[in-house]
Amino acid sequence: MKKLRHPSRRDQRRRRSCSAFGIVSAVFLFFAAQASGLDTIYMAITPGKNFQHVIYPIAQEKGYMREEGIDLKMLVIAGTPSIQGLLAGSIQFTVAGTSALIAAAKGAAPLKVVLAANDKVHQWLLSKPEITSVRNLKGKRIATGGVASSATFMLKQILVRQGLDPNRDVNYIHQSGGTQLGALLSGSVDAIILGVQPRYIGVNAGMRELFFFGNEVKNSWGTLATSDRFIKEQPKQVAGFIRAAVKALRFIRQERDATIAANVKFSGVDRTLAARMYDDLIGTFTRNGTVDDDTQKNDLSIIRQIADVSEPIPMARAYDFSFAYDADRQLNQAGWHP
Repeated sequence: MKKLRHPSRRDQRRRRSCSAFGIVSAVFLFFAAQASGLDTIYMAITPGKNFQHVIYPIAQEKGYMREEGIDLKMLVIAGTPSIQGLLAGSIQFTVAGTSALIAAAKGAAPLKVVLAANDKVHQWLLSKPEITSVRNLKGKRIATGGVASSATFMLKQILVRQGLDPNRDVNYIHQSGGTQLGALLSGSVDAIILGVQPRYIGVNAGMRELFFFGNEVKNSWGTLATSDRFIKEQPKQVAGFIRAAVKALRFIRQERDATIAANVKFSGVDRTLAARMYDDLIGTFTRNGTVDDDTQKNDLSIIRQIADVSEPIPMARAYDFSFAYDADRQLNQAGWHP
């Protein structure tokens, strides 16, 4: 039988030292976490990581969130699950503001849009090169992102103002999954509704840009939503989050190169494309995270059509821009600049 070896005094000292080190480390980490005083906030970013959402990683990386006592955790979550997360309280904010308004319209879900990154819609109508005007769309086929897409209803508003009957004069091909551009390039449709990056591909391929939705309709874009419960229970955190986001909105207007670099890191696009997006879209960003009453009313008009509800939706039930207005006023009083 192998004789058991009793630990030497040296071994005992080593073990006591390691044990003491572990205890000290654990205590240090505990008090470090306590000393940080940061509140963890979870927000949902949609999988596309669109340019308008770059304000949130900027607010985090520039330290604006930390200055407000917030440890921001961004999670990539699709629109509908993010709304479910808001209602359950597992996340605090989502960039799927339109989805939140639809949920509020359909079932009076206790949700609010509290910030709008843009006051112009990032959608375009591209057509075959031989179609030179909106009126030339009569009798043509237009591919959309879906029958209940907000852009589809906005397009119908625009067609009415251009003298066309949107329900009779054009034929809609409702598609999903990003197949619209391929349909236009193959000639199976005559025009399509496109977002930022597919639009560049289409224009580079010789397609004609008939119009930019942002110049044709008064609707918001890049809206941020939270729950009524979070607003009621944690108004300080809501105020701090919005103040940090408004700082980021000011930052991107003044810091072109830094914003381009942040977008490259955030979305994974190359620098040339990020620069093109910045130059095209920086003018669409709001200055204080709010949009005017007319824009809110037209938003809700579109939401009612999507949700198929007849009753008017009061603006106060859908929006709460008070935190953004307060943040803007406070930053102005303090003379804050990036």
